[in-house]
Formats: sequence, C-alpha cells, structure tokens
Amino acid sequence: MTSDEDSAASGATVNVVLASTFGTIIEWYDFFIYGTAAALVFGKLFFPSSDPLTSTIAALSVYAVGYLARPFGGIIFGHFGDRSGRRSMLVLSMLLMGVGTFCVGLLPTYEQIGIWAPLALIALRLVQAVGLGGEWGGAALMVAERAPARWRGLFGSLVQIGNPIGRLVATGVFALASRLPGPDFLTWGWRLPFLASAILVVVGLLIRYRIDESPLFEKIRAAKETVRVPLVDVLLQYPREAAIAVGLKITETAWVGILTVFAVSYLTTQLGMERTFVLDAIALATFIELFVMPLSGWLSDLIGRRTLYLIGAAFGILLAFPLFWLLQTRDPTIILWTIVVGICLGQGMVFALHASFMPELFSTRIRYSGISFGFQVGAAIGGGVTPVIAAALVGLSGATWPVSLFLVVLGTLTFGAVLITRESSGVSLR
Repeated sequence: MTSDEDSAASGATVNVVLASTFGTIIEWYDFFIYGTAAALVFGKLFFPSSDPLTSTIAALSVYAVGYLARPFGGIIFGHFGDRSGRRSMLVLSMLLMGVGTFCVGLLPTYEQIGIWAPLALIALRLVQAVGLGGEWGGAALMVAERAPARWRGLFGSLVQIGNPIGRLVATGVFALASRLPGPDFLTWGWRLPFLASAILVVVGLLIRYRIDESPLFEKIRAAKETVRVPLVDVLLQYPREAAIAVGLKITETAWVGILTVFAVSYLTTQLGMERTFVLDAIALATFIELFVMPLSGWLSDLIGRRTLYLIGAAFGILLAFPLFWLLQTRDPTIILWTIVVGICLGQGMVFALHASFMPELFSTRIRYSGISFGFQVGAAIGGGVTPVIAAALVGLSGATWPVSLFLVVLGTLTFGAVLITRESSGVSLR
C-alpha cells in the first residue's frame, strides 16, 4: 500500500462514515415519503378526479418530475463540489431538501386553494429533487476518497445503506400513520412524516458540520488544479465513463420505482390488497436489504464489482416477467417474498456498489460532476418515468407485459454497460 493510500485509510474515520451515512438517510427519507404519499394520498388531495386512474397518474407524474429534476441538482452541486469542495455542498444540499420536505407537510389541498395546491406541490418537489441531486455525489466521495482501496466497496456500501434505511423509516412512518382512521389520515395524518423530517435535518446538519474536507480534493485545490467547468471535461474527456455511469444506474432505480412506488398503488387499487400489508412487505424487504448491501460491498472487494453487477443485472432481466405473475396470485406469502427478493437482489445488491464503482471511473478533478451526472441521469431515465409508465400501461390496457418488457430493456442496457467496463476494485483514486 502506498503512503497516500495509508493516509486515505487513516482518514476513513467512523465520524466521516457515520456523517455521510446519516445524511443520506435523511435525504432518502425525504425523497421516499413523497413517493409513498404520491401512491396513497396525493392523487386524492392534490389531483382530484372522478377517475382514480387519472388521479394516480397525475400524482406519480409529479413523482417523476422529482427524478427528472435531479440531474440539474447533480450538475449544479457537482460543479461547485469539484471547484469549492465536497463538504460545503453536503451541508447546503441537506438544508435545501429539508426545507422543501417540511413545507410539503404544510401545504393546503386542492379543495382549499384550488390549482395553487398542485402547483406548490410541484415547486417543492423540484426543490427536493435539486437537493438530492447534489447530495449523493458528495456523500459518496467523502467516504470513497478516504477509504483504503482494498475495502472501498465495503465502505461505500455503508453510505448506500442510507437509501434503504431512509426508505425503511419513511415506509414505517407511513405504515403507522395509515393505521389512523381514513378521514384522519387524509386530513392530517399524512402530513406527519413530512413535518418530522425537520428534526432529522437539524441533527444531520450538526453532524456534517463536524467533518473535514476530502483529503484528495484538498490536494487538488492546494495545487490549483481545479477545473473551471467540470461537466464539460466529463462530457469531452470522459464520454465513455459518463455513459457507463448512466448505464450502471438505470436498472436498479427502475426496480425500486416498481416495487416501492408503483406496487403500492397496483396491489391496493388493482388487486385489492390491504395497504398496510403492502407497506409492511416493503418494510421487511428493506430491513433485509440492510444486510444484503454491506455483504455485496464486501464481496465486490473480494471478487470484483463487475461480477456482482452482472449477476444483479441478469437477475433483473430474468425476473421482469415472473414478477407480475407472482403478484397476481394475490397470495400474501408469495407477494411478500416476491417484494423481498426483488428489492434485495434487483436493487440492493447493485445499488450498494455505486459509491465505489462510479468514483473509480473518474479523476479527482471532475469526480463529483462525473458521478452525479451518471447517477442522476440514470435515475431520471430508469426511475422517474417507470412508475408513471407502469401505472398508465396497466390502467389503460390491463396488461403488465409492456412493463416487464421495459424492465428487460433497461436490464440489457445495464448489462452491456458493465461488460465494457474494466474491473476497478482495489485501484487508487489519486
């Protein structure tokens, strides 16, 4: 191990890992409570219609707007993260998303202020999305650029578990709130998860203020080697790596969109399953994912990122059609384990590797912009439109095979992206 790697290893402190992980928990909690609310209540409260399908599609479309806006957050925060530093962007992104989430909990409904209600909801969703678009890249790099090369996959996966923990907390809070009597839940119960985020944000800000800047970025800044427009360098000098980063993301985010957002609406409105059962199934799957993801990160350090990623992409392709056949059995046990296996292997196993695999594609000077671009553009393509497309296709035609075919296409693109990528586990990020 080189002296630089020794320094990076000693810098990968528990404080930095916990700060990055806790921050991502908050960010993903904020993002996922919107997805759950979009499937359960926003259609009724902000997009009322005599046709429940129309209301659901409208609410999920605003959910999609969040994904489509995330690349702008990645571009903005990536630019300043590569020029001014990772740490300051982490603090700003958390504050931005926290304010947007809290304000959603205060919004009047369509019945109270008419068209201004959905417009305000869309505006706050954009604020949320821009914050999240910039947050992930900084959190991933704060750990990846400090971690010892031989254990970067494991360290990176610890940042990534902020996603399932945030989803677990969001789903759990909504599962509790949904047990309120129907009128109470629709009147004020749904607001509680949004308002509670303020407490988490305050704690997260206090933790993140205490961490130091990435040592690799400090070296670049001290040598005055920062890039004037990092994204331009990414697209001109690293077009292959940027395309690969997008490909690494699209399948995983599609699966999480199907199983944690669309499935809530599909199973409750189309198949007549209890809302609390579906939310409990997602919560169980997410809990198990907390163990799957560190295991995946650890294995990627031992056998390589490409091997695990190829397995995960192949799994997504093979399960795309059986997924809906299993859900349509209406058997609670079968549905429960379908959701568990789908989330853990279709999403968790490969998502765990993003915080190590993507940083290994780019140089320090443009790394924040590079990984944010790939991650957020891939999320917009695979995650933003998937629940909307699924709801529209299933609602209008009654068929699920087009959704399955869409998952197969995305899985094939990810599989191809991994195939043309060199194995990077263990390489230095200097």
